[in-house]
Amino acid sequence: MTQVEEAVAAIRGGAVAVIPTDTVYGLVCTPHREEPVRRLSELKRRDPGQPFALVAESVDALIECVPELEGWAAVTVRALLPGPYTLVLPNPARRFPWLTGARPSTIGVRVPELEGPGREVLEQVGAVTATSANLHRGADPRRPADVPAEILAEAVLVDGGELPGVPSTVLDFTGPEPRVLREGAVRVAEALARARAALE
Repeated sequence: MTQVEEAVAAIRGGAVAVIPTDTVYGLVCTPHREEPVRRLSELKRRDPGQPFALVAESVDALIECVPELEGWAAVTVRALLPGPYTLVLPNPARRFPWLTGARPSTIGVRVPELEGPGREVLEQVGAVTATSANLHRGADPRRPADVPAEILAEAVLVDGGELPGVPSTVLDFTGPEPRVLREGAVRVAEALARARAALE
C-alpha cells in the first residue's frame, strides 16, 4: 500500500494523517465526525475550543460541504481559492460545529493549490479537517523531519519533500470589512487588496 493509500484509508477510518499542502505539512482527519477532530486537538496539545479549517479539494467540493456559501460568499471563495488563504465566512446553518470553536455561526475554509501526493489524498477524500502538523505554538513544519515525533507516532505520513513553510493567510469576512487574522503566505496589504476586489 502506498503512503497516499494509507493516508486515505486512515482518514476514512477516523484516524489521522500528515500530508503536504501548498504551505506547510498539515495534520488532517475527516471533517464529518467529532471524535477524530477532538483527537487533532489532543495531538497538538491545544484547547479543543479553538477552531479548525475545513479544507476541500476544490471550490465545488467545498460548496457541497457548506451549501450556504452562496451570493457574495461564493463569489469571494471563487475569487481567492484555490490559493494560500483560509477564509472565515458566515455559517448560518452551523455546519461542522466541532470545527468552529466558540463561533459556530462562522467557519474557516481552504482550498489549497496542490500538486503531487497531497492533491492525490484530497482528491480521494474530498475534504479534511486540517491544522499545521505541529504542537500548539510550535514551528510550522516545512519537512517531515519538522513534524513532532509524538504526532508521527499516531499519524500516517505522506512525504511531499520540502514545502514553503509559511502557513496560509487568514482573512475574516464576517464583519463589515475584511480583516487579516494572520499574515502568512500572502502579505497583509496584498491580501486585503485582493479581498476587497473580490467583494466589489
